[in-house]
Amino acid sequence: MKFFAESALLAEGWSRNVVFDVDDAGLITKVKVDGTPDDAMKLGAVVVPGMANLHSHTFQRAMAGLAERRGDSADSFWTWRQTMYGFLDKLTPDDVQAIAALVCAEMLEAGFTTLGEFHYLHHDPAGAAYADIGEMTGRVAAAASSTGIALTLLPVFYAHGGFGGMAPTPGQRRFINDPDRYARLMESAGRHVKAVPNGRIGVAPHSLRAATVQEIGDILPLADGGPIHIHVAEQVKEVEDCVAWCGKRPVEYLLDSLPVDTRWCAIHATHMTPSETEALARSGAVAGLCPETEGNLGDGLFDAPRYLTAGGRFGIGSDSHIHIGLAEELRLLEYGQRLVLRSRNVLCEPGGWTGDVLFRRAVAGGAQALGQPTDSLRVGQRADFVTLDETHPSLAGRPPEQMVDAWIFAGDKSCVREVRVAGHPVVTEGRHKSRDPIRAAYAKVLTRING
Repeated sequence: MKFFAESALLAEGWSRNVVFDVDDAGLITKVKVDGTPDDAMKLGAVVVPGMANLHSHTFQRAMAGLAERRGDSADSFWTWRQTMYGFLDKLTPDDVQAIAALVCAEMLEAGFTTLGEFHYLHHDPAGAAYADIGEMTGRVAAAASSTGIALTLLPVFYAHGGFGGMAPTPGQRRFINDPDRYARLMESAGRHVKAVPNGRIGVAPHSLRAATVQEIGDILPLADGGPIHIHVAEQVKEVEDCVAWCGKRPVEYLLDSLPVDTRWCAIHATHMTPSETEALARSGAVAGLCPETEGNLGDGLFDAPRYLTAGGRFGIGSDSHIHIGLAEELRLLEYGQRLVLRSRNVLCEPGGWTGDVLFRRAVAGGAQALGQPTDSLRVGQRADFVTLDETHPSLAGRPPEQMVDAWIFAGDKSCVREVRVAGHPVVTEGRHKSRDPIRAAYAKVLTRING
């Protein structure tokens, strides 16, 4: 296959009249600048690489907005979690697949081409394993396959209710596995992922409060060289509880206790000291940032300027899916820093375009975190093409070099015209190919569980 773009954001920057050769596996084999369309398929005027959504709990899309009623006392992540526990007891495997399909379609329409699913809803409402222990992971894989999004499936190991191996609570019963049962879960999940085009698998110890360091060490070989994701330092209480238990802060304890390297993704990592921030950057791990969810939960702000100055890598995710928007995640990441520092264009070097810089860094960091060949539009990487609508009011009249900034700071998903994954079309004129039946199935689920 050959594709032609009038302007494309390549690894080395914006280029004109770009021809991409793509093989049957969907990988780019040749990139020619200043070429001619000839027999190539025309992508559009402005093409950028697809983005990885590196942190997702797809089932939570169905509870978006349900935790916005204030309780009798100050609300927090911990009160939100109780709402989530009550909600998930209603979900069947069919429900999970329908919800995940909507999330995948909405991600694709926003310009995300890879889903990183941090999946911990494993068992039935009583906490018993399904006949196929990986039934729920299989439903997410089926949703990804049916929508055309690439998938890195991250089955979660969750064993405890707090630091030091505390017993889990009743609300966590659908998550819980010991290392042996988790190994069986991973075996099943691996079979399901093999059926997904552009599928990968990794491991995800939920957090240091839900898995001991010994248990994490035991399950790491199951990653088999793939990604390793973990929640860490999301909440102040989490930090305080960790210090009370072992005398160390969570990121400090993680880096001191486990072989954190470029395969790791530290989700949130919100509450770190300067030395922790710099140490995490030096490790080569990716910081998985989810600004809209972190804002919704009142988590706090990641110290992005210090982290990036130290050479840190990051990617973005929509986590709880309170809203699915690529532009909005990057916009809030920058705006949070502006509000705290009372400055502008914080996360960009002098002379650079902030949205463009954030976008490129998030594309590269997301690809690393999910173990996917999507770090840029270059030879050897997957042909994930996102075509922007140059006639959109937020983009009209802009030179290509300013398109991403206009999209990030003035636009939204309506700026995305077409999306291809491995060269195959999944979004046309801003609509996913199966939008209507996916939405109908999702609405049926919501009607039942809220009835």
